[in-house]
Amino acid sequence: MKSYKDLEIYNTAFDLAVRIRKLSISLNSFDKYEVGSQIRRSSQSIKDNIVEGYGRKRYKADFIKFLVYSYSSQLEAKSQAEFIFESTGDDKWKKIAEELDTLGIKIHNFIAFVEKNWKV
Repeated sequence: MKSYKDLEIYNTAFDLAVRIRKLSISLNSFDKYEVGSQIRRSSQSIKDNIVEGYGRKRYKADFIKFLVYSYSSQLEAKSQAEFIFESTGDDKWKKIAEELDTLGIKIHNFIAFVEKNWKV
């Protein structure tokens, strides 16, 4: 692995953050600046914490800490996507929540892999 871009969880998180940004911009004015702003920040935080953790991969505990931060941001973004779905009825947000859930499983599994197998 030569770069964080080699990580499936990073690429999935990046793609989701881009799609969430585009979708959230189409929310009505109030939601765009309230929950839309929050889901944009939390979804970007998922990928950013993966990158920051990767930058500290030499220190296993730091790498894991930032992967846990990424997982926490994923949970936050999923909660917001579910809220937007319930309040708007837009099925696109339900799909986003499901994709975030799948990403969360992958991040969780990667954390377990790093804890067990990561050599510094």
